[in-house]
Amino acid sequence: MSVVARTQLTKLNTRQIVIAGVLGAISIVLSVTRLGYLPVPNLSGDATILHVPVIIGAVLEGPVVGSLVGLIFGIFSLIQGGPLFANPLISVVPRILIGITSWLAYRSLQKVNVDVAAAVAGIVGTLTNTILVVGGLVSFGLIPAAVVVTILPQAGVELVLAAILTPLVVRGVHLVRSGRTTATERTPRDTSSF
Repeated sequence: MSVVARTQLTKLNTRQIVIAGVLGAISIVLSVTRLGYLPVPNLSGDATILHVPVIIGAVLEGPVVGSLVGLIFGIFSLIQGGPLFANPLISVVPRILIGITSWLAYRSLQKVNVDVAAAVAGIVGTLTNTILVVGGLVSFGLIPAAVVVTILPQAGVELVLAAILTPLVVRGVHLVRSGRTTATERTPRDTSSF
């Protein structure tokens, strides 16, 4: 990897810092207001979209921004998650890795099709979160392995939601950034019929 490419992956500009902060705040607001939880018939009772801002940050701004949003999400999980999420290896590390794996998935497919790449990034990010968090809970003996089967409905809903929401948001941001979001007026306002 060239020095320029490495610098682009590690150096943050003001816009990227702001985007990371805003997406981290969105993740927190989704949690605090419970808007980020959807009822699913399983042991936890909820599927979540709290990880989707991490995926979006990684897809739009790269792995560093995605990892920062994941760090914010993870620290909030550590503080608010109760005894199951008291270990940073369960609450923080998987959330940071969402940004990296999502970006890798998106980058590998973006030249083929941006929408497909964003959907796959959503799926990969969701799988990263689910597998590492649930795997950590089982590995540290916080939940029995038999409970994992009951988490499958939740994981399925989260996969579908991330695969739908990520391309929609990415496409919208790309449209706004391109400047193609406004229609031209056919007649001047002065001569309109109103």
